[in-house]
Amino acid sequence: MDFDNGKPIYLQIVDFFYENILIRKWQENERIPSVREVAVMVEVNPNTASRAFTHLQELEVIYNKRGIGYFVSEKGYHTVLEIKKKEFIGVRLPDMFKEMMLLDVEFEEVKNSYDQYVKNVSDEKK
Repeated sequence: MDFDNGKPIYLQIVDFFYENILIRKWQENERIPSVREVAVMVEVNPNTASRAFTHLQELEVIYNKRGIGYFVSEKGYHTVLEIKKKEFIGVRLPDMFKEMMLLDVEFEEVKNSYDQYVKNVSDEKK
């Protein structure tokens, strides 16, 4: 995993979890990799991976069954979806709008690009 120096590593691991949950690689009530497995997978200290797990548990995205492992919570997908939407609308969109204004990009151009992107992704899945 390539890490961004501008964001704590444990939060980047949290984002890795978010993505796997959003693409449904990890389903609700399904066992996920252990702290040690994640640490090896993303090449970090187990304490850093553990911090990500603790954060995800506090958000009720995952839960621990003692002696069995960690699982995506019943509402894990919807919780992640809500968190990521708020982040996108509150942080990323304002930056995008600012850049659109600076570059004089019309919304219709963005919409056309988005529609084309969706079509391409949909064609790839066929």
